[in-house]
Amino acid sequence: MTGTENRMTGAEIVLKALKDNGVEHIFGYPGGAVLPIYDEIFQQDDIQHILVRHEQGAGHAAEGYARSTGKVGVMLVTSGPGATNAVTPLQDALMDSIPLVCLTGQVPTTLIGSDAFQECDTVGITRPCTKHNWLVKDVNELAGIIHEAFRIAQSGRPGPVVVDIPKDIQFATGTYTPKTNDAVEKSYQPKVQGDLNAIRAAVELMASARRPILYTGGGVINSGPEATRLLRELVELSGFPITSTLMGLGAYPASGENWLGMLGMHGSYEANMAMHDCDVMVCIGARFDDRITGRLNAFSPNSRKVHIDIDPSSINKNVRVDIPIVGDVGRILEDMVRVWRALPNKPEKAQTAEWMDQINRWRARKSFAYKNSNDVIMPQYAIQRLYEASKGRETFITTEVGQHQMWAAQFFGFEAPNHWLTSGGLGTMGYGLPAAIGAQVAHPEALVIDIAGDASIQMCIQEMSCAIQYNLPVKIFILNNQYMGMVRQWQQLLHGNRLSNSYTEAMPDFVKLAEAYGAVGMYCDNPGELDDKIAEMIEVKRPVIFDCRVANLANCFPMIPSGKAHNEMLLPDEATDEAVATAIDAKGRQLV
Repeated sequence: MTGTENRMTGAEIVLKALKDNGVEHIFGYPGGAVLPIYDEIFQQDDIQHILVRHEQGAGHAAEGYARSTGKVGVMLVTSGPGATNAVTPLQDALMDSIPLVCLTGQVPTTLIGSDAFQECDTVGITRPCTKHNWLVKDVNELAGIIHEAFRIAQSGRPGPVVVDIPKDIQFATGTYTPKTNDAVEKSYQPKVQGDLNAIRAAVELMASARRPILYTGGGVINSGPEATRLLRELVELSGFPITSTLMGLGAYPASGENWLGMLGMHGSYEANMAMHDCDVMVCIGARFDDRITGRLNAFSPNSRKVHIDIDPSSINKNVRVDIPIVGDVGRILEDMVRVWRALPNKPEKAQTAEWMDQINRWRARKSFAYKNSNDVIMPQYAIQRLYEASKGRETFITTEVGQHQMWAAQFFGFEAPNHWLTSGGLGTMGYGLPAAIGAQVAHPEALVIDIAGDASIQMCIQEMSCAIQYNLPVKIFILNNQYMGMVRQWQQLLHGNRLSNSYTEAMPDFVKLAEAYGAVGMYCDNPGELDDKIAEMIEVKRPVIFDCRVANLANCFPMIPSGKAHNEMLLPDEATDEAVATAIDAKGRQLV
């Protein structure tokens, strides 16, 4: 690039920098402070802009795109309310370690601090919910900042970053700095290679275990396909049972014989009991959050713990561990597999035979069992039938947040990483539909289904218009129980069955709503018709809203009640609380 060629406006620099960082799609919404950038978008064809209907939708769509591809998701919003509407997806991406670059417009530098129209302190507001952010004050620094934004978003523990660009910077002419592959001499240099002595110590501890367990999380998936392959190899070599957080589903196949299912508040009985009774726990790319640990002072009381994580701040933050290993999961697993293979005396299966027998006895409790019905669709059954109908296809599942999310995690078997997209840490209602749009943009030929609740889906329902505009055949499969189901369940179990504002009195007709957007609306309340209607939904090449009417008062079990330990799980056949047994609300509806 010659001196003349690299002179361009700030808006041109933005598009050039995005292209040089491999960006093919941007999710955004225009406004006055970003019009120069939108003008440049109009004049090029290399990057496709996806017009959402709300800035929150842009962020979740970028998250879905990132989570399903492993690439950085990009969103573009205007100043003021555009930036503040982006806060929820930024915090969501921060908690779930999703690489996101958010470009925001800002009022001209001469007006900053004057309470100008659509001005806000974007850097100040987003500082707590990003890995890093910048206010660009010199057009000549713009390209370098964008390159650095992409590096920070996807390196170390992935996460969101914000680049705030004043409008006069977008108009100004400056010098474009090309992206280089040279070593970056910056303060942010995450450690990726694990300490070999610590890895050897971890493997020796694992080899001595009689009641081992591998506890894995989203960090395995974030590390890339090689980390997933190595994790599966480690399980095969060691024979250890393996469980996962909500965010780690798919790193190890649900059909694998060592799979215990998801652990945590609504995890399987066998996974939680194994976590409680193990003598060696190897935590790989997870962070011991409260949904997993239950009561901290009763969490896995008799185990020695290994913690592998690229984020040093996660080590010993919630749970003290015996062997911390900071680094990239993939590289550490590579060393761990190599060291295990080199063990002079590998442990015999007999060493853990008693443990595996105990795990099988826990499995026999069938903690996800439920009473099916010929009269009403049980939500668990609906997920099972959806899973069976999608087998053999490349399927991406997104969810909203609530009971339906937990049932999807329990009953939809994930065999591969990056195909399960959900809001874990922040628990954001409204995530699923825009995330499905992002995944569908990235994988136009795939089957993308948002498993939704009737309350959550209404949070970002306007993004159906985006799906229609871009011919994105996303399927919204609503488990419609006419409640904010998880809120109702907690009120029933913990608040004397006082159902305060958890019933939706004015539910829309979802079939008519779909048709109003130009999508396909479907309805089913008969278990005998469900398979045929799901098959019809899948074959439709347009966006679909499927209103699946399920049992109103079904509860999601197993459940670790708040403040309880893993071995104090509430199982379906143990739910003897009077409110659970009667399950009658003010509307007089009875669970079948």
